[in-house]
Amino acid sequence: MEDDAPVIYGLEFQARALTPQTAETDAIRFLVGTQSLRYDNQIHIIDFDDENNIINKNVLLHQVGEIWHISTSPADKGVLATCYNKTSDTKVMTCAAVWRMPKELESGSHESPDDSSSNTQTLELLCHLDNTAYGNMACVMWEPMGDGKKIISLADNNILLWDLQESSAKAVLSSSAALEGKGQLKFTSGRWSPHHNCTQIATANDTTVRGWDTRSMRQIYCIENAHGQLVRDLDFNPNKQYYLASCGDDCKVKFWDTRNVTEPVKTLEEHSHWVWNVRYNHSHDQLILTGSSDSRVILSNMVSISSEPFGHMVDDDELSDQEDQHQEEKIKEPLQDSVIATYEEHEDSVYAVEWSSADPWLFASLSYDGRLVINRVPRALKYHILL
Repeated sequence: MEDDAPVIYGLEFQARALTPQTAETDAIRFLVGTQSLRYDNQIHIIDFDDENNIINKNVLLHQVGEIWHISTSPADKGVLATCYNKTSDTKVMTCAAVWRMPKELESGSHESPDDSSSNTQTLELLCHLDNTAYGNMACVMWEPMGDGKKIISLADNNILLWDLQESSAKAVLSSSAALEGKGQLKFTSGRWSPHHNCTQIATANDTTVRGWDTRSMRQIYCIENAHGQLVRDLDFNPNKQYYLASCGDDCKVKFWDTRNVTEPVKTLEEHSHWVWNVRYNHSHDQLILTGSSDSRVILSNMVSISSEPFGHMVDDDELSDQEDQHQEEKIKEPLQDSVIATYEEHEDSVYAVEWSSADPWLFASLSYDGRLVINRVPRALKYHILL
């Protein structure tokens, strides 16, 4: 059964942290972290059974505090990292830790657990990323193609590169860099590039986007005033090595070629409030997903700056003369970038949007009121891209 209707799951707590399970490529799985001040926080493991269009969930306790960011190991289905708030001596610190989920939950379960009988299980703490000397953790990024042993965390104005040792039970700081300049500089987000042998990351602080080489921990490019207000999120094009997307509080999404950062290659201005998230589709990089405080999720087709700007390439031998002429005319028409769909199933700020790691046509969005919506790329567009 393939239906374009959304599937909605409601958590009873507020939430802003969402991630696909990146090491899992067989089952469609997302993890959501809650933000509750009064109760123990939880990680909801959401397994989507697309044949029957149903969601199966398992809940893990995350007793250490409200979850601000969550990310999963690219190599180990059972390992994840969270950034969370911890209160000590009236001071609130945002800390980070690496966890393991119970063995039986590592792979997608397709039986729906009976809610009344399912016991809530607890995450096993593997190690803390010690940030006492560095400040509040903003996010944790795993090396994208790695063995799950290298992670980078951003803490206030510091970039920290960690080596996870002894089956991730110990994190050793292998190198670091600090953002220098006037005022209280703080990173808001970052992304590890899948290109250049995974030796580059991009970070956002205030209105600036910077690139760093992880081997020397030196800055390699800087886009000052990338946005008119705070930059919220970044993502690399998975198929074009110098292309980077950014979004922010100026309601814009911008696309950059990091070899020439004076001007963005393209700008999208479809949202009416802060844009919290931008995500490239892993397989079809013309598909761009954004989520905003305007409660909307927008799917755009940025075909002109994708790795296949002329669409699906056709072999000349397959065409008759008439078709040949028609094909040439078609190539001459510039391809139009467009908004494919605007999704309005949320009633609150959409803090996170993510593509599934297992199904390139499926994505999830999460709003602050704890509503998780699973949607599919419209079928007509899917066939248009594939055929």
